[in-house]
Amino acid sequence: MLRYLITALVAVCLPLSAAETSPGLTSIQTSWAKINYADIDSDKKADEFKALIKKAEALVEAHPKQADLLIWLGIVQSSTAGAEGGIGALKYAKAAKKSFEDALAIDSHALQGSAMTSLGVLYHKVPGWPIGFGSDKKAEQLLKSALEVNPDGIDSNYFYAEYLFDDGEYKQALAYLDKALQAAPRPDRPLADEGRHQEIAALRAKVEKKIH
Repeated sequence: MLRYLITALVAVCLPLSAAETSPGLTSIQTSWAKINYADIDSDKKADEFKALIKKAEALVEAHPKQADLLIWLGIVQSSTAGAEGGIGALKYAKAAKKSFEDALAIDSHALQGSAMTSLGVLYHKVPGWPIGFGSDKKAEQLLKSALEVNPDGIDSNYFYAEYLFDDGEYKQALAYLDKALQAAPRPDRPLADEGRHQEIAALRAKVEKKIH
């Protein structure tokens, strides 16, 4: 069983311009945000994510060497794991791991290092052997590497803050949450930004409760 639900995995740290966006990527991003932040039960959310996986897989099949598409396939697979829950989630988590690793092999800096952030979150959330592949050591390495690539990103800072919170480093977590809040808005992805800011606020409240 997954240690936590992985319902809010990484969205792209900075949006690509329309001219740079891969075919169909904007549609995947928009659909993911609508599903991820929708107020619906987990079974319905899982079904909608599974349908979106098929669309993302079709894009990857058509453009197999585009790291951005592989990253987003992994994001949808990870989010499906969170919505699915239980042992069944591990199948999707493993699929996401492969997608992120394939993206890293093509371009580790694609989408501002989002594959590193996403894979780091997976390593942190998934239990370790013998159930899963989780590793906090690998998680920390990946999350720190992602911050080197994108030090001012909302997601790179938020997910590292979450890692620090789970590790009991509350003051450090607060500093990274504050940095996440200062990240530049993503004009093409307002729903994702709104949802992430809500998550930042919720985690910040938990951190401040621990500190005070």
